[in-house]
Amino acid sequence: MSSYLLLFGSAFLAATILPFYSEVVLYALLREGGDPVSLVATATLGNTLGAVVNWLLGRYLLHFRDRRWFYFSGAQIEKAQRWFQRYGFWCLLLAWMPVGGDALTLIAGIMKVRLWLFLLLVGTGKALRYISVVYLAS
Repeated sequence: MSSYLLLFGSAFLAATILPFYSEVVLYALLREGGDPVSLVATATLGNTLGAVVNWLLGRYLLHFRDRRWFYFSGAQIEKAQRWFQRYGFWCLLLAWMPVGGDALTLIAGIMKVRLWLFLLLVGTGKALRYISVVYLAS
């Protein structure tokens, strides 16, 4: 049970803005003889819920854009919104990517993508990534 919590936690952290590699934990647990289906489900759930944190941040981020400490410039936000509008919500299937994936989930929140659609696309992409790790590990 503790190995599943470790995997869930590492997958959750990996989906936020914190750098973490849950694939390494998944691979180690597979090598120890863990059940691939349960491990993929645990990692996918943790990673998808971590992405929801980014989505929530994006949903409420713009409320603070007039604050002095706000990190993003108006031009940066507009550029991200234009990019997302150009490529559409289907790009959320790529939220698993190590570079740019977290930004996609944040932008999805800013763009007010419906949560059910977000969960479907992000969860699918992340599940396929973990399935590929299982495949490569065997």
